[in-house]
Amino acid sequence: QVQLVESGGGLVQPGGSLRLSCAASRSTFSPNAMGWYRQAPGEQREMVAAVTRGGSTNYADSVKGRFTISRDNAKNTVYLQMNSLKSEDTAVYYCHADALRFGRPYDYWGQGTQVTVSS
Repeated sequence: QVQLVESGGGLVQPGGSLRLSCAASRSTFSPNAMGWYRQAPGEQREMVAAVTRGGSTNYADSVKGRFTISRDNAKNTVYLQMNSLKSEDTAVYYCHADALRFGRPYDYWGQGTQVTVSS
């Protein structure tokens, strides 16, 4: 079973920056889209940003202009550079990848990493 391993979360002051990383545990893993979702307490999980294998990106309106997603296909790694962080960005951030598993579409999820924006 492929695992997505996240790193880079933590505590940051408003206006600060963080960079999240997510690496797949198997080099032969070949996902289509990879991305990040987040879930704040009492809220539903929401898409933050996604990037396809070809490099097309999609962002939630709330993070456009502040967050940048990038991907290294050779390393099966996806990154999320978060700038100008706000308190409302506080959430658990989950890495996501969609790929075929036994010939069928399957959603892979990381374990989540906490991002807290607070002074």
